[in-house]
Amino acid sequence: MTRYTVQVRFADAGDLYVSWRWTHALSEVGVTVIPQDQVSAAMAALAAARPGDPAGGFTVYDTERALAEQLARTLVPYGLAFQLHQLYQQGIRPLLRVQPSPRVAQVPWELLALDSAPEIRLLEVADVSVLAPASIVHAPGRTPRSWAATRTLPVVAVLDPRVPGYGTGSRLGSVLGPVPSDAPLARQLAGYASAGRLVPAPPGGLFRRTDTDRAWLSAALTAGAGRLLYAGHVTAADHGSGQSEDARLHLACTDAHPGHAPALRGHRPLSAKDLLLDSDRWPVPGRVALIACESGGDLRFGDALGLAAAMISGGAELVTCTRWSLPTDHAFALAGADRAAYPLREAIRAIDAAHESDDPVRALAGWQRERLAAWRERRTVEHSPVLWGAFATLTA
Repeated sequence: MTRYTVQVRFADAGDLYVSWRWTHALSEVGVTVIPQDQVSAAMAALAAARPGDPAGGFTVYDTERALAEQLARTLVPYGLAFQLHQLYQQGIRPLLRVQPSPRVAQVPWELLALDSAPEIRLLEVADVSVLAPASIVHAPGRTPRSWAATRTLPVVAVLDPRVPGYGTGSRLGSVLGPVPSDAPLARQLAGYASAGRLVPAPPGGLFRRTDTDRAWLSAALTAGAGRLLYAGHVTAADHGSGQSEDARLHLACTDAHPGHAPALRGHRPLSAKDLLLDSDRWPVPGRVALIACESGGDLRFGDALGLAAAMISGGAELVTCTRWSLPTDHAFALAGADRAAYPLREAIRAIDAAHESDDPVRALAGWQRERLAAWRERRTVEHSPVLWGAFATLTA
């Protein structure tokens, strides 16, 4: 049975132009225009909520709910919301594919409340993904790699690499802290090792390694990979620069490694420009997770050429990335979270499991619905969408 799918596209031209169409009824196109002042007010409210800050508005239930309603009233056309609600009442959850404009790239679409039924969030009536730019997907020379053909190949895992020149508690220090071998995340990854599907293979540990630099990563990908799982630091490109290709991935690279990014205290990051200009060196697998601060920040640019786009350009079918900065488990603890809670580790586990499934978008949406239910019930910082609302899956 063909799944219901709707594609929604946004375009900035002073006002915000929105169009949507269902793939089972291509001749029926919905179109609307949202006045610039309404969009500006909604985006100002989103910025004021400080997504990514465990003390910001995203961690207060009533504040977050009010923001979700304001964003929905502004950005979700009533006609589309009505159609989605009708399907929801029939027990049908379609796939909603969003192609955001730069101005609305950081909107957490999954959280938005339906104007026709504000007690319901968008993620409850649809599985949401983000459309990769067509110019990247259809670029000459791109070699897509399908999960169906590569699912038995190794998972290449780069987890909290030790960045040269930066201590554990510094700006580019540890994002996960000590991870015991019996922690759920470590045990989940050990399952791949037992099946001979994990790189790096034990012994030597998975976390805080000093050898996972760009040369190591290139060799691991070239040898063949089914997935890439990265959790660490990303430095987003300065939005005012207009150069999304300056986004940087922080591996265990010293400044002796050549590259287009400037060196930082003995460390040279791997930039999106490096990946784009030397694509033969980076045969990207079909599925990629970039669990790091604003790893999907290139969507805020008119020319999306950052890390997420570089992964699609290199061959990925889908990339799970983030819209804003991610709080660490330590930051959650400082904000009053249960000391036994490890929200970031659990997010990594959920994304990793989703990428092993036949339908990662649906699997990740299911996890987000579980998080929403916990947020409604408990309303504590560790259950808030400050973390789980940041994730978006970019598909080709």
